[in-house]
Amino acid sequence: MNKLLKSAAIGLAIAAMSAATASAEIVLRYSEAGPNRGTRAKALEYYAQQVEELSKGEIKLDIHWGGALLKWGAVHDGVAAGTADMGSVLAPYAPNELKALSMGDLPVGNSSDAWIGMRAMYDLQTSNEQLQKSLADNGLVYISNYHTTGIQLECKGDMKIESLADVKGKKMRASGVYAKVLKDAGANMVSLTYGKVYQAFDSGLIECDAGYFYANRAYKLYEVVDNITRADWGQVAGFAIVMNKYMWDDMNDEQKAILREAGSKMIDYFAELQIDSVDGMIADLESGKLGKTINVTTMAPEARAEFVAAAQPYVASWKDEFAKDGFDGDAVWNQYNDLLDKYSKIRDDEGYPWTR
Repeated sequence: MNKLLKSAAIGLAIAAMSAATASAEIVLRYSEAGPNRGTRAKALEYYAQQVEELSKGEIKLDIHWGGALLKWGAVHDGVAAGTADMGSVLAPYAPNELKALSMGDLPVGNSSDAWIGMRAMYDLQTSNEQLQKSLADNGLVYISNYHTTGIQLECKGDMKIESLADVKGKKMRASGVYAKVLKDAGANMVSLTYGKVYQAFDSGLIECDAGYFYANRAYKLYEVVDNITRADWGQVAGFAIVMNKYMWDDMNDEQKAILREAGSKMIDYFAELQIDSVDGMIADLESGKLGKTINVTTMAPEARAEFVAAAQPYVASWKDEFAKDGFDGDAVWNQYNDLLDKYSKIRDDEGYPWTR
């Protein structure tokens, strides 16, 4: 009988220890509206892995892919409300609530470089109290950043865009502030989702597109375009990992540091994937490996400066809108520029982290 009681006691103790261990584990529901494929999916999986490793298994992510939990337009509200603990958000889907992030969608300096752009945004968002308050007022906390790489200008036939004047009269597709700038410059803009760009080129509905090298590969646009100008004109970097503010506030300093450290490590990992992908795509286009040879021309610096300058009214608009919320838009914008210059110099002097 004593042996039975002793065995039972040991069993209860083990069960209690198991329960304590289980209660210490934090599983964060993550809403990802994109599919579980491609370089960004790899980056998110890397982030989850880093969180688990750095926390020694205490914190894990339960990622819901493909909008299974929340669609793109609902992620910001869903995370703020606690439907998800974390999620990937795009500023254009909630320009008012994500005003703190939307500045990353504006062209300035070397922001189109994936590593420079993400590092500058990370430092800015994790240090600037005004941006933190703007997100906190909407129930969110910034964790880390994504980046689309720089915008390039793709055309069919003999058409080529090498200066801002070249867009006048052309039937084009773009999105966000870039579509507005091109329209201001005289382009005939056609509103299309990216999934319809191939057909639009093929049918003649559009003649040129403002897109990305990775999207050219993913959507096989190399079959319907003939010239690409590498403009590196801006990007979408108002594209971030955010967390529910109340969940964040409940975490201790060590747990918060782990989530942010994993986010910082992910930026270097994702930037390497993105930059290598761009370099590989250019090589494939120019070599004819994809079925035909496509000319890739690098835009002259003075021409690129014209495109960046043409977007300045929209930079001023962002500052004004941020000021209406009670913040100093000029000060935040200046800090962002300083950080872009800082990381540009590091890249130029030392190279990217993965090449050192």
